[in-house]
Amino acid sequence: MRTVVLYTLARLAIFAATAGVLALLGARGFLLLLMALLISGVVSYVLLSAQRDRMSSVVVSGVRAKRQKFHRSLTKEDA
Repeated sequence: MRTVVLYTLARLAIFAATAGVLALLGARGFLLLLMALLISGVVSYVLLSAQRDRMSSVVVSGVRAKRQKFHRSLTKEDA
C-alpha cells in the first residue's frame, strides 16, 4: 500500500511542478491543465518507471493473495 501512495504522490508532485512552470510561462485556465496533464504524464512515464514496476508488483501480489483467500473460503464452504 505504501508504494501505491508514494507513486501517487510522486505523480501529483510532477503534475504540480509542471503546472507551476507552465503558469510562469503564461499558460492559463483549461490550456494550463491540459498541457500540464500531458507533459507530466510523459515525464512520469520516463522518470517513475522503476517505481511504477514496484507498485504494479505489489498490487498484483495483493490481488493474488485476495483471490487465493477467496478460493480457500469457497472450498472450505463446500466441504
